[in-house]
Amino acid sequence: MSYIAIKKEVKRGDVRPVYFMYGTQSFLMEDLLLDIIRQTVGSQDDPNVITYSLQDVLLDTAVEEAETFPFFGGKKIVIVKEFSLVTAQKQDSKLDHDVNRLLQYIASPAPESILILLTPFEKLDERKKLTKELKKRAAVVDCSPFDDKLLLQWLDAQAHAKGFTFSPGGKERLLERLGPQLLQLVSEMNKLALYVGDGGVVDQEVVDLLVARSLEQDVFALIDYAVKKQLDKALVIYHDLLKQKEEPLKLLALIARQLRIFYQVKEMGRRSYSQKDIASQLKLHPYVVKLASQQVNKFQDKQLLHLLESAADADYAIKSGKMEKTLAVELLLMRLSSLDQS
Repeated sequence: MSYIAIKKEVKRGDVRPVYFMYGTQSFLMEDLLLDIIRQTVGSQDDPNVITYSLQDVLLDTAVEEAETFPFFGGKKIVIVKEFSLVTAQKQDSKLDHDVNRLLQYIASPAPESILILLTPFEKLDERKKLTKELKKRAAVVDCSPFDDKLLLQWLDAQAHAKGFTFSPGGKERLLERLGPQLLQLVSEMNKLALYVGDGGVVDQEVVDLLVARSLEQDVFALIDYAVKKQLDKALVIYHDLLKQKEEPLKLLALIARQLRIFYQVKEMGRRSYSQKDIASQLKLHPYVVKLASQQVNKFQDKQLLHLLESAADADYAIKSGKMEKTLAVELLLMRLSSLDQS
């Protein structure tokens, strides 16, 4: 099931005996884990919350703990981190884990315990018996990066929990500012909630007032202004970043990366790849691909290749001492702004 669906279950008090969470979004795992703890034992400091890592402790120890009756009755939560036994990941630890012991446990889990297995890896080994049995018997939570639809649902759910709502433009503007960075989004939404108050509405103006753009979004806006022949606005962003002590070489690398994404998205789109497939192939978040797809038609292939060559030339000129670094990036922005859009 999706993270959002499982989270709603937990909020209702429907807590399962075994959870298997996998994916690269560790924030989602920690967030759901806290919900389960609050719903069952109340606090992370409760002595009935026990955490192990498979890098240091045998799996048998964690299973035995789950089988043991909790202190003072109630519920016990046993958390197993770095649960890599369901992946093709090479084991750094020399511990000999007894997988059969876990298979026996999940077939008949202890009613007083909640066993939570955390696998912070992108892919599972679907051939393994343990993977198949966990998918059959546990509450499986996919903590992979959200696609565009789930990201919007998640934003609405977070806003509802914090007592405010988004206008459609406000939600889009927040994503434009921060991208799909969940931890940053939560932090900024806490600030927005305080500003608009309970029952308030967050629109574009509120987001513009309170939320600063991320560095990646500044670079995206910088390129966008340059391509639209608004060089003055592009240079304002560039010099603001310099005032914030951002290194010109770093900004040049980010500009080149964004141009490379544009070229790859344009080429794969021409080959009829969906945005989801492009995101998977390039290992980018779907929202990043969505934004790039809205920009790529402003460029011809030869223009993007020329700009990538210009970025490489600027990098060489800086590192070889032939050109001052601040000026080299400014000249690249001027080349962007002088593109023929016909």
